[in-house]
Amino acid sequence: MHGNDGRVLTFAEMREVLIHQRLQQKLPMELFTIDLRTGKRTVLQETTHWLGHVQFNPVDPNLIMFCHEGNWHVVDRIWTIRTDGTGLAKRHMRTMNMEIAGHEFFGPAGKTIWYDLQTPRGEDFWVAAYDLEDGRRRQYHIERNEWSVHFNISPDGKLLAGDGGDSEMVAHAPDGKWLYLFRPRGIPDVADISAEGSESLIHPGVLEAEKLVNMSDHDYRLEPNVHFTSDQKWLLFRSNMHGPIHVYAVELAAAEK
Repeated sequence: MHGNDGRVLTFAEMREVLIHQRLQQKLPMELFTIDLRTGKRTVLQETTHWLGHVQFNPVDPNLIMFCHEGNWHVVDRIWTIRTDGTGLAKRHMRTMNMEIAGHEFFGPAGKTIWYDLQTPRGEDFWVAAYDLEDGRRRQYHIERNEWSVHFNISPDGKLLAGDGGDSEMVAHAPDGKWLYLFRPRGIPDVADISAEGSESLIHPGVLEAEKLVNMSDHDYRLEPNVHFTSDQKWLLFRSNMHGPIHVYAVELAAAEK
């Protein structure tokens, strides 16, 4: 596939073009639930938005998160709705042109939505958190090389992980092909002196990164998609670094030594 200038598009650029073509089709879709006991099908929403990435809250089974698929800088992606069809809510509001947010996931306690945030796309990188109970927001900054296709969080909610990315992806990272372990660190008020109304502002922080696995031989057309094990001793991911696709694990206890 070629661009308007005749240049051959990269895999990432071609993917954006194809996504936009699908988005423009405005095909009718439904968000629905199925009762596994009775087989009853309940439609929660009928729309021509491109729906996807449906997730049940891990604690509240009546809360569903889903997304509007499409080019991230075009769509308002992150939404929640109740299983009775009420409470439809957009969970991230864009504040600048070319800002993107996505690859959202619930925290293990079900109280927080975490997601990749870029302000703007491909320039400034954050892992953001939205508190479902009080609406507070946190943003943890990461460096370009630390941006990851997917992020995930440990069962105790204290650590995050990322699967890195190659130089053709949105961050265009020159040295981004790593699996990372992240430790969140909030930025406190100076001398415990708070600005008036600061509780309603975004609370900033940084993610302190540790490299766990060198992914230089991995082809990122296959996304590694990291997951913590339930005992928090291992980080699981998939890779083609040795040719065939396998599931791998890296020991977190060893990384802590």
